[in-house]
Amino acid sequence: MTSPRAGSRGTGRIDLHTHSNASDGTGSPAEVVAAAAAAGLDVVALTDHDTTAGWDEAAEAARRHGVVLVPGVEISCRADGITVHLLAYLPDPAHPGLLAEFDRIRGDRQRRARLMVERISADYELTWDDVAAQVAGGATVGRPHLADALVARGHAVDRDEAFRGILASGSPYYVGHYSADARDVVRLVRDAGGVPVMAHPFASRRGRVIADDCVAALARAGLAGLEADHRDHLPHQRDHARALAADLGLVVTGSSDYHGGGKPNAIGENLTAPDVLASIERAATGTGVIRP
Repeated sequence: MTSPRAGSRGTGRIDLHTHSNASDGTGSPAEVVAAAAAAGLDVVALTDHDTTAGWDEAAEAARRHGVVLVPGVEISCRADGITVHLLAYLPDPAHPGLLAEFDRIRGDRQRRARLMVERISADYELTWDDVAAQVAGGATVGRPHLADALVARGHAVDRDEAFRGILASGSPYYVGHYSADARDVVRLVRDAGGVPVMAHPFASRRGRVIADDCVAALARAGLAGLEADHRDHLPHQRDHARALAADLGLVVTGSSDYHGGGKPNAIGENLTAPDVLASIERAATGTGVIRP
């Protein structure tokens, strides 16, 4: 997927974490790239959950808009019983192990979503067809799609309210889902030629976070960086991520975690330094950055 460097724009404004409707964002991959261009970004990464389905459309749009595209994916896993989100940059999209993991994740999310709809429908008017109507073709169904269905039915004002109530992890309607050990996923990403960076590692407002020694264990397994600058990190959590990354020899990224209309996150609200992107490119052997 790599294109020549000639004719590319600068690399000063870099956002390495966005989502399209190939997973739980509200805009198409092309619309995400167009939003990046409109916001004055030079580089954007598309990191949909557990799928590379949006890469080709995003690459075409990136060439059209003169934006550099970093193909990526976000993978949910667990460490010490706590959910961890790994951003995998530039992996080989045809890697058999990675494809098998994505298939397992998507299959289990489908099972989970159906069970949650079954439970919710005992108390609220909600059907599987309501949820399916919120899922773009080929996307992995997840709780955000259930949230959108609940909003459409009038059971919640927006996604945030749905997640605070009906879809909360402590709710009687909640169903857990499969997730692999984070160290195994880090090794898998490396084996696929990708570069793994932990998303919002200390965002306690999102739930429990892993301890520093667990991050160190992931670094020994091949973790390359920590996403320090994220809206769900308080200032002291950003500082802590930077200090720990320095201690462990990891890169530090900053990103928006943009979901279109699905979250208030504004594309480009946090950025990554150009030298960090260069380091990620050097470490990757799976696929390449797309330059117009």
